[in-house]
Amino acid sequence: MENNNSRDYNCKDIELIVICGFTVYSLKRDLTSFTKYSPKYNDEYVTALEAEIETAKELVEPQSELVEQKAITDHMHTCMESMLEPLKWVKGYIELAGTGINISAKDFGLIDTRKSVEKQDIEGVIKGMHTVNSNIEKYKSILVEQGLSDELQTRLLSDAQSIADDRQKQYELVTNRKALLQNNVGLLNALYAKIAEIHTVGKILFKGNDSVKLQEYTLSELLKKVRKTSKPDSDTAVTDVTNVTN
Repeated sequence: MENNNSRDYNCKDIELIVICGFTVYSLKRDLTSFTKYSPKYNDEYVTALEAEIETAKELVEPQSELVEQKAITDHMHTCMESMLEPLKWVKGYIELAGTGINISAKDFGLIDTRKSVEKQDIEGVIKGMHTVNSNIEKYKSILVEQGLSDELQTRLLSDAQSIADDRQKQYELVTNRKALLQNNVGLLNALYAKIAEIHTVGKILFKGNDSVKLQEYTLSELLKKVRKTSKPDSDTAVTDVTNVTN
């Protein structure tokens, strides 16, 4: 595939895929009119176009990676939630230590880390746990006197490392996908060219006699529809690491 980093379309890659789906639906519905205009628009053309769209969809948003990303995100959230109880225990040990530990729970990193967990702020949790674990090690002898166990300390270290590792996995998945997309922009541009041609014919066929269908072959109108209906579900959305698409 041609290594062309310049996109011919002014929308996100995933938005292009959705617009392709809308367009091929309209084309199939209006195929009789299209075939009458030009015999090249036939069942074989539609089948080939649908195959191209499916290939592009798997390139832009592969289901296997979506599943993996969600699994990683769920694991990070589980690790974060499991930290709340141990963090509460550490806070209690600090209070029991009294003047033996001369910094506040906030300076110890506990308050900001808890807030980051509640917000599911991965970067905040990683940063906060670095501070917490560093202070646990610094004041370990005093904390052990109050009841801190090696098991609890190991658990916090393990959970923090697990979250950092998961974050790195997500970053690698997203950046690798972005690089693959950049190397296959030619495929997306070719698909866009076909969609743009269908829109051109659609305007020829329906301008002045069917305003509803005309909108369905107008890119700006389709893009409005995509952006209006493509609101992320907070319960299922994968944590954003970087912008995968353009």
